[in-house]
Amino acid sequence: MYTILHNTRCGKSRDAVNVLEESGKKYVVREYLKEPLSKKELKEILEKLKVNPIDIVRTNEEEWKANFKGKDLSDAQILDALVEYPKLLQRPIVTDDKSGVVGRPTELVTVFIK
Repeated sequence: MYTILHNTRCGKSRDAVNVLEESGKKYVVREYLKEPLSKKELKEILEKLKVNPIDIVRTNEEEWKANFKGKDLSDAQILDALVEYPKLLQRPIVTDDKSGVVGRPTELVTVFIK
């Protein structure tokens, strides 16, 4: 079963949901802005993606620029920022039990679920 971290206002995220829907595979949608992720959940996602916390941050978001840009942050501090400002999370992210992918571009989701 797949899980997609989804923002309904994001076109790329909506595209990824469509890819999952059209695939016929089972999936659940987690609207992370309505149901924010915990630090523990973020760590689990990072393990699946095999990336560092900064790799899933939308560094062009205003919250990042205003509060964190140019600062030397530890991984723990970046995770704290993602918990406090869930809008900073890169989207969409699709995971299964063992791995995952940041679905930008959407074609990465198609490859991941095959």
